[in-house]
Amino acid sequence: MEPAGEIRAQPVPRWRWFLVWALLGLAAAFGLVSFITVAAAAGGIAILVAVWVAVRRPAFGASAFGAISGIGVLALVVAFIQRRGPGTVCWHTATASGCDDYMNPWPWLLIGLALVVIGVVLQVRRMRSAA
Repeated sequence: MEPAGEIRAQPVPRWRWFLVWALLGLAAAFGLVSFITVAAAAGGIAILVAVWVAVRRPAFGASAFGAISGIGVLALVVAFIQRRGPGTVCWHTATASGCDDYMNPWPWLLIGLALVVIGVVLQVRRMRSAA
C-alpha cells in the first residue's frame, strides 16, 4: 500500500514503445480490413499481445498513441498503391496488356497523414506532461 499523500509517478512514454504500438496498430488494422483468416488472426493476436505487455510494462501502455499512427500508415500504403487513380489505367508491354481500376488516393492520403500526425502529436504531448 502507498503511504497517504504520496503520488504515484506516471510511466514515461518512450519512442521505441510508440514504434511497437505503431506496428501493432498496423497489424491490427490490416487484420480488420483483410478478408484473409490468417491476417485477421494476426491482428487479434497483436491486440492480445499489446494488452498483455501493457499490463506488465506501464511505460509500454503510456505510448499507446502509436497505434493511431500505425493505422494511419496502413491508409498511406493504400494511398500509395492507388496513386495512379482514380479511374481505369491501361498498360501494355511487349508480351501482355491490361487495364486496372484504381480508387481515388486523396482521401486515403489525407486520412493517413492526419492519423500519423495525430498519433505523434498526442505522443509528444504525453511525453511532455510526464517529464
